[in-house]
Amino acid sequence: MERIKSFTINHNILKPGFYISRKDGEIVTYDLRTRKPNAGDYMSNSAMHSVEHMFATCVRNSEIADDVVYFGPMGCQTGFYLVVRDVEPEKVFEITKEVLKQILEYDGPVFGASAIECGHYENLSLDEAKKECRAYLKVLESQTNMEFTYPQ
Repeated sequence: MERIKSFTINHNILKPGFYISRKDGEIVTYDLRTRKPNAGDYMSNSAMHSVEHMFATCVRNSEIADDVVYFGPMGCQTGFYLVVRDVEPEKVFEITKEVLKQILEYDGPVFGASAIECGHYENLSLDEAKKECRAYLKVLESQTNMEFTYPQ
């Protein structure tokens, strides 16, 4: 079996940031790495779930809404994948920062926080989502790797 691309990244040197994980024609998978892997500091299920609801809703209502294919958490609890079709990486990076700011400014119930809309709706917290988004926005605002490449 061939190793998948994400297993070829050296997670021991990976730091929080915004990376291009892979390109498949016009489809680009972004690695929104919020935590240093294997460092013992992982997102809680509630934090991941809450960011997923908030970010997915906001990005699917942004100016790139029609090009968003997927947004969801990594099983390792250290970030998220954002899959986008035919949008320049610099634009996706800027939209990501805008979405994080939008979440931080939001005051209301977590999107999709009902039994009809979600399979574990009690496991959502706007405060946890905001905490994660605040920390990640700080990372992105200081990012200098504008090629969005993984460290070697």
